Parts: sequence; structure tokens; C-alpha cells
Amino acid sequence: MPQKPQSLLGKFLVWRARHVTQQQFILFLSVLVGFITGLAAVTLKNTTHFVQEFLQSDFVGSYFNVYYFAFPLIGIGLTLLVKQFIKGPVGEGIPSTLFAISRRQGFIRPFKMYASLITSMFTVGFGGSVGLEGPTVSTGSAIGSNLGRLMHVNFKQRILLISCATAGAIASIFNAPIAAIIFTIEIFSLDLTFSSLIPLLLASVSGAVTSIFIEGSDYLFHYKFIEPFTIDDLPFYILLGVLSALVSVYFNKTYFYFDRFFSKFKTPGQKTLVGGLALGLIIWLIPPLYGEGYETINHLLNGNIETIVQQSVVYDYFKGEYVIVALLLGLVLFKIFATVFTIGAGGVGGIFAPSLFVGSSMGYLFARLLNSTGFVNISTTNFSLIGMAGLMAGVLHAPLTAIFMIAEITGGYELFIPLMLVAAISFQITRQIMPHSIYTTQLAQRGDLLTHNKDQAILTLMSINNVVEKDFKRVNSNMNLGELVKVVAKSRRNLFPVIDENDLLVGVLTLDDFRHLMFDQSLYENTMVSELMSPPPAYVQQGDNMSEVMKKFQSTGAWNLPVVKDGKYLGFVSKSKLFSVYRRKLIEFN
Repeated sequence: MPQKPQSLLGKFLVWRARHVTQQQFILFLSVLVGFITGLAAVTLKNTTHFVQEFLQSDFVGSYFNVYYFAFPLIGIGLTLLVKQFIKGPVGEGIPSTLFAISRRQGFIRPFKMYASLITSMFTVGFGGSVGLEGPTVSTGSAIGSNLGRLMHVNFKQRILLISCATAGAIASIFNAPIAAIIFTIEIFSLDLTFSSLIPLLLASVSGAVTSIFIEGSDYLFHYKFIEPFTIDDLPFYILLGVLSALVSVYFNKTYFYFDRFFSKFKTPGQKTLVGGLALGLIIWLIPPLYGEGYETINHLLNGNIETIVQQSVVYDYFKGEYVIVALLLGLVLFKIFATVFTIGAGGVGGIFAPSLFVGSSMGYLFARLLNSTGFVNISTTNFSLIGMAGLMAGVLHAPLTAIFMIAEITGGYELFIPLMLVAAISFQITRQIMPHSIYTTQLAQRGDLLTHNKDQAILTLMSINNVVEKDFKRVNSNMNLGELVKVVAKSRRNLFPVIDENDLLVGVLTLDDFRHLMFDQSLYENTMVSELMSPPPAYVQQGDNMSEVMKKFQSTGAWNLPVVKDGKYLGFVSKSKLFSVYRRKLIEFN
């Protein structure tokens, strides 16, 4: 007779299995995940803003320009101190979540439910030039993953809960529930079916309602008015789309260049020193780069350019239109520098907010330069808003998110046509130059990226460790035929790896290679394995992804390929085993 569960959770799960269907239970969990993630987003946002307001208060206000240099370094130092207590990799927000989905079956370690919250609060609160969206998504994803593990849901439902957490996080931050759902689908390559759409809707609404209940229905961005779209502005929006693509490519390439640069440092202390000093210097020279930058975006949307440029020490000595243009250009070009210096030095944050910042600055500068010619008069607010959409489409490879995000935060659809146009142009041009987004480039290079291509997604979820077979009898190249026959008598396989004295694979031997010699005992002493073996048609490295393995099978026509690590034999992978595991994954995935 089965033993009754003793724990409260066990009793609940038994009751749930008897009285609540799995579909109903997932709907309940989606609402719960959205609510918890909304609370996490509001908590992170408010604590971070409290730190920022304290540092900008009258207590330190008279020295604030000087402290622009020191504050970010202090914040990164506190972040590193927290990391020491956590004793685990905090990760890079959304990319680490994507990796957990593709390589860890959607399991995210429990400490990530709070690690990004604490570390990003210090990083951004003290002026680190990154956003809070990535850490919030990372926190929510960890909550969704661990809640799914606690409730014993399967892989597909665990991924759905992670996606629900992402939707809840974005909805609560921007008060844009539709854009939150689209962002989740675009970034996580989630299949949009009715079984996934309803939980996403509930989670997104739950996150948004939680934020509205605590903070009110105020929008993140404020502006006086936007002008309706006119056909006369169409050429300028096309130019803005092209410009957005070029700036997006610059943004991505600069990010990865400095990512490689900081990876060359041997110790975290060196990274912190170089990155922190560079960050402090660039923020001291261009103070609007301090923090997330949403306050600067609001100033741009309302045309308060004097408020922005007066913060710079340069403006104390030089004034005029050329200085304003130079400072605006500095916002566009150097925000990504401030972002990568923050992350490279050890800070924790995301690139969602920096992309909005650069897009808004770029759009405003573009409109201001055109207006300065005297031949046109276009709205700087409109172009600043649509510039954000252009950068989101290019940098994040999320054109639909860009369209609906700006449409929702503007509270209307007056700019829907130029939003679609600029986002489409920016995305298409950027994608031709950089096939993957800033979130997925490194994952794609390692073969760890899930895409909407279901066949490719299944291969990504598979691991070489799950298909390698090790029950093959090893033989030595110095063996003679007589010794080989004794090994064959004990083997259930007709394939034999040939190993040397250093355990290196030097060849393979099949039963067909020596079947005609096995019964001629006169050849036993003088016929050596080294004479019978042949080189393998290809080698599978332990670190190869399954797409590479499939290409090797296709190019060689082999049925079995040896798996090696640094030349040492580990086992064989066969087509039959590969297809068997593929089929199981396909059933599980669907």
C-alpha cells in the first residue's frame, strides 16, 4: 500500500492531482508567478531609486559632480562584496536564462531568485550605466523555474513558467502587458499556442496589476504631446530606420569588443580597477550617462535639453548649439562604453535600458539636426520615441516588441505607421550584418541557442553526453590477431576502438575488417591490429553541439563516430541512438 505523504507540500500535491486538472493548475501558477515577479520588480525599482535619491540629496548634492567619478566604483565594489557572500555566478540576466532553458532543462539555481536583485540594486543605485530589466527577468525566471520544480511540472511547463515570469517582469516595469508578451515570444522563441498564450496573458496582467496597485498607473516616460503622423515625414522616418540599424550594429560590436577585452584580465580586481576608473571618468565628463538614464529620456521627450547639457563640466566653459550637438552625440556614442565598463568591472545589469537611452538620444539628435537646416520642422518628441523603437528592433532583434512597447507607453497608436516602418528597416538591415541579437550572439556561437526552428531547437536541447555509448571493448594497436579474437569473444559489439598506451584513439576496427581471418590460426601471431585498423571517418569532440555532430554524420555517411576529448577515447555515438533520443526529446518538447 503506497505511503501517504507527510509534508504539507506533499499533501497539497496529492490533493491537487485529485481535484485540479494540470491545465487549471498551470493557469493558477502563471498568475502566482506574475504576482511574485511584479513584487520583485517593484521592490528592485524602489530600492534602487531610494539609493539614487539619497546620493543626489542635499546631503551630498553640493559635491555630486565630483562624486560622479567615485559613486559607480563604490557601487561595483559593493556588488562584488555581495557576490562573495553568494558564492555562485550571478550571470548576465537574459542570456543566462536562455542558457538554462537550452542546456539545463530550465532548471535555475535557487540563489538566483535574489542574487540579481541585490547586486543590481548596488550597481545601478550607485550610478552603474545599465538597466534593471535584465536582473528583474533573471530573478523572475529563477522564481518560475524553482516554483515549477517545487510543483513537479514537466520540462515544457517549466519553460512556460519561466516565460510567464519574464512577461510579468516586463509588464510590471513598463506597464505594457502586450509588449511584455511579445518580448517573451521574440526573445525566448516560445511557440505561441493557446496552451501558452493564456498563461502568458494572465502572468502579464498579474505583473502589471501588481505594479499599478502599489505604484499607480503612471507611465515610465512622460511627454507633453506627440504629433500625428504625416506623409511628409515619411522620408525622414526611412532615414531614421537606416540610422537606427547603423547605430545598432555599432552598439552590438562595441559591446562584444569590450566583452572580449575584459575577458583577457586574469583577476576580478584588475577588471574592477580598469572598468571602474574608465566608467567614473566617462560619467564625470558626461553626467547623463549616470544610472539607467530614464530621467534623461524624459528630458529629451519634453525638449528640456538645457537641463541635460548643464550637468556636464564642459558646459561651464563652452556654450552654444555646437556644444549641445556634441554632448548629444556623446550620449549616443558613449552610453554603450559606460554600459560595458559597468558590466566588465563586475557590475550587474541589463542592456535593455541602455538601448532605449541610445535610441532616444539618437532620434532627438537626428530631428534637431534636420530642424537646424531651416528647411523642415519635425517633432523631436516623435523622433525620440521612434528612435527607441529603432534601437530595440536592431539591438535586441525584437521589432514587434519595439512597436508595441512604444505604442503602449505613448497611450495610443498615432505613431503606429512610423513605428512599424522604422522597426522593420532597422531590424532587417541589422540582421543582415549581425544574424543574432546582443542576447543570443554568444549562445549561437556555442550552439546553445533555442530558435523557432523546431528541428534546431530539439538538437540544441540534446547533449553529446546523453547519446554517447561506452560499452565497446577496447583493443590495443600492438595486439595480434589471436589476442583480438579473445576480445571479440567477450564483446556484444562488432566495433572496436583502437587505443595506444596513452589512451589516445588511433583507429577503429570492425568485425568485417578481420572476419575472413578469424579462423586461420596460422595468422594469429604475425597479424597485428595496427595492420587491420583504419582511421575513423571523423571525430566527435566532447564539446561539439548536436548540429555539428549531425553534419559529420551527413558528410561521412558513417553509422558510428568515435567521441574524444583531447584525443582520448570516450565512446561512440551512433545514428540509431541519436534518432532515438531525438524522438524522445521531440515528444517531450511538444
